[in-house]
Amino acid sequence: MIGRIHPALYLLFWFAAFCGPLCAQTDKTITIRMLDSKTGILIASSDFLVRINHEQTVHGNWVLKNEDGSGKLTLPNVATALSIRATYDSTTMIYVNCDADKDLGSSDHAPALDRWYKVSDIVELGVVAPNGCGGKKVSDKLQVIAKPGEFVFFVRKLNAKEQFQE
Repeated sequence: MIGRIHPALYLLFWFAAFCGPLCAQTDKTITIRMLDSKTGILIASSDFLVRINHEQTVHGNWVLKNEDGSGKLTLPNVATALSIRATYDSTTMIYVNCDADKDLGSSDHAPALDRWYKVSDIVELGVVAPNGCGGKKVSDKLQVIAKPGEFVFFVRKLNAKEQFQE
């Protein structure tokens, strides 16, 4: 009996030792590019506000600024959806995400809705968020392509009326 158990335990130990790291869950890394909605110029920021899985908790420390001004976002493996905003001028003023800007409609007091993006789509295909701030004619410099593992979104600063209402 002991002779049969010993090889089974050895086999189980071997499987755990060598296959465990292969099955281990790893974090996901995404490159973020935040672009000005009118010029298409990259806005270098380290003040990103990241939320995952429709949770309210904001993770500002998950993004590191790359040398080119883009951001490197490291997400836990449990992240299936993400929403990103950013502040500007080292203040609490938050850029208006242009993917949600069209949701303001006729009411200036309506809060912009957060858009959620599938992490799997970003990792596998790359995602460019819509630019609802740019108007009907889209400039060539605003036609952007995202590489796999890249999320690109357009923003604008609050106008004077919006700042006053804050």
